[in-house]
Amino acid sequence: MSKILVVLGSKSDEKYLESLEQVFKDFNVQYDIVISSAHRNPEKTATLAKNAKKNGYKVIIAGAGMAAHLPGVIASMTTLPVIGVPLPGSDLNGLDSLFSIVQMPGGVPVASMGIGKHGMKNAALFAVQILSLSNDILKEKYTTYKKNLAK
Repeated sequence: MSKILVVLGSKSDEKYLESLEQVFKDFNVQYDIVISSAHRNPEKTATLAKNAKKNGYKVIIAGAGMAAHLPGVIASMTTLPVIGVPLPGSDLNGLDSLFSIVQMPGGVPVASMGIGKHGMKNAALFAVQILSLSNDILKEKYTTYKKNLAK
């Protein structure tokens, strides 16, 4: 089974994970959550990013507040798809994080979601969509999920 790596810049960001974890539970997707700041733990973050594929991960979700360099730093060190989730963490309420993630330089793509809890849920769903490209069980579950949204 494919795994997803979720990296948060701070332990205080764990409060945004409830909807993400529920999506992964509903779709029976394996994931790991690791706290690693691009600024406070750069070596740890680099090791995570560089070894993610070797460790069986297929997608990385990185949530970060304020300067929000975490998703871009990770994307610069891996060929796996990286999904960035801006988190509220400053007086700008996540807008600074959004701009930091959305405005990646050409050549270092990061898919950017909305700010906060809804962004985490969408990141989880987007990761499931990516995995469903090569997993028929997930494809069927995601198709059913989308049909149920219409009800």
